[in-house]
Order: sequence, then structure tokens, then C-alpha cells
Amino acid sequence: MSAFTTPINIGISDSDRQEIADGLSRLLADTYTLYLKTHNYHWNVTGPMFNTLHLMFEAQYNELALAVDLIAERIRALGHPAPGTYRQFAELASITEDTDRPNAEEMIARLVEGQETVARTARGVFKVVDSAGDEPSADLLTQRMQVHEKTAWMLRSLLE
Repeated sequence: MSAFTTPINIGISDSDRQEIADGLSRLLADTYTLYLKTHNYHWNVTGPMFNTLHLMFEAQYNELALAVDLIAERIRALGHPAPGTYRQFAELASITEDTDRPNAEEMIARLVEGQETVARTARGVFKVVDSAGDEPSADLLTQRMQVHEKTAWMLRSLLE
């Protein structure tokens, strides 16, 4: 590895880049935890809505798998390491893992909660991103909020 490093000069201060990367790391942890929960439900759902939920959960975890890569790459573009271990995710995430085996309806309710949690996490990072003039991160956050809010609505509709 070279001892020479080129400083990052993208028009965002070092302290703002750090604060944004910290917020995006929390978003990454929540997104990855929701990915695991959704994949678990895909594998373990049962009942009369099995096929519908099995396929819906698969589409959702595939979308989340793509999202974690985009979030991690934005953290790297800001010059910071992206968290990537279960321990780091557990420390950063606000979504909790299940300790039981929920039925299909409870899975849906918990995924609504998880989707809304990720939307809130993204929204919480937006203020510093906006004040720093970090349009690429703002765009990423806006897209993530749109996906999570729409997915929460669709899941919630199954419970009505």
C-alpha cells in the first residue's frame, strides 16, 4: 500500500463528511438488518398467503440487497470505511432481530415497522446532508425514503 494519499476535495468539509458517513452507516446497518429480517421471513412464512408473501418478501430483500451496496459505496466516496460486520451492524442498527417465530400477519406488521424505521433513519441524516450541500447523498436518501415509505404502505394494506 502506498504511503501517498490524495486528500478528498469535493466541496464538503471533513467534519461534515464524517457526520454524513456516520448517519449513512446507521442507515446501512438498518437496511442490512431489515434485509436479514425480510429474507428470514421469505424462508419461514407459512399459511394461506404463503405464495404471495414468499414472492413479495423475495422482491423486497432483493431490493434491500442492492440498496446496501449503494449506501456503502456512498460512505466510501465520502472517504470513510463502511461498516460490514454483524457486530458493527448490531451496534449501529435501530431495528431489532426477532427472538420468536412470528406468524404471517405478525411478519407483515414487523416489516411495516422496519420499513418505517429505515425511512426515519434516512430522514434523520437529511438535515446535515442538506446543510453540507451534499446532493448525491440527498438523492440517495430521497430515493431510500420513497422506497421504504411505499413498501410500508403496501405491506400495511395487507393488514387492512
